[in-house]
Amino acid sequence: MWAGARSLRSGSPRLWFLLAGPVATGVVSVLDHPATNDWSGGPVLLAMMALMLGLSSRELFLLEVDYSRVHRPLAYGSGLLTVFYVGRLAAFVVDGPHGPVFVAYFGSVVTTLLTSMVLVLASFTMAELSNEQLTRDLRARATVDGLTGLLNRTAFMDLAENELRRLGNARTTASLVLADLDHFKAVNDQYGHAAGDVALQAFAAACTASVRSTDLVGRYGGEEFVLLLPGVSPERAGEMAATISRRLQEAQPNVEARLPTVSYGIASTGPGRVDLQALIASADAALYRAKTLGRDRSVLAASLREEQTA
Repeated sequence: MWAGARSLRSGSPRLWFLLAGPVATGVVSVLDHPATNDWSGGPVLLAMMALMLGLSSRELFLLEVDYSRVHRPLAYGSGLLTVFYVGRLAAFVVDGPHGPVFVAYFGSVVTTLLTSMVLVLASFTMAELSNEQLTRDLRARATVDGLTGLLNRTAFMDLAENELRRLGNARTTASLVLADLDHFKAVNDQYGHAAGDVALQAFAAACTASVRSTDLVGRYGGEEFVLLLPGVSPERAGEMAATISRRLQEAQPNVEARLPTVSYGIASTGPGRVDLQALIASADAALYRAKTLGRDRSVLAASLREEQTA
């Protein structure tokens, strides 16, 4: 059943085996004297059970190891039932449904006992999977901004602290960018909050398309965003900011309002440990300077090392 659910979503050809199983078993049973044969269609039934259980086990084993703590026990349980039904099919064909081997090792008593054990395992496993999925969902809600899909402020600050600590130990520099959408309040006042939400989402999408997988991007608050770019010089950070602005203006939102321009303040670290709050304060001062110079531009702040020695 687990393989069937995955195959249905993916459109896999294996779905046809799962759908054809009951049909083929029913057709063979009708042709196999069902009135006098208690095991009419038996070989097909056992073969289809082995096939479907085998597919279920394979689908579970194909999942990444860290997908869940409990999907592997479920895979082993399905694999055990697969082996059992393969043996049951072989005994049925060789020994017959009333033969001593089939009755002793693959009869209804053994089948019921083994199936019950696997069903208990599956019940506990599915309950644990549900709990894990709920925990993942709650964790995602706690770290991701619901509107833009970027890191929220708390999550960004935590991750940025750890990243700056790592970069400091490696004596690697980084740049931090504070971005603020220009005249954002006017967009909300003139066109409504829906247009403002579109502008925030469009800027988030432009950031996501412009940064690397190793960069951190978060919504700092309101219309303000923050980016931490490890190993990037302030000049290169300015080029990335220009790319983000270009992509933002190239976007085609489904609203009447024109997307706002963006001002950026960029601060860089020196080798060694750097305090995140000091880095943000430096970028914020540069952002304020960009606003006073007319907006829609990037301003580079003095490096923290220069500020500390000035």
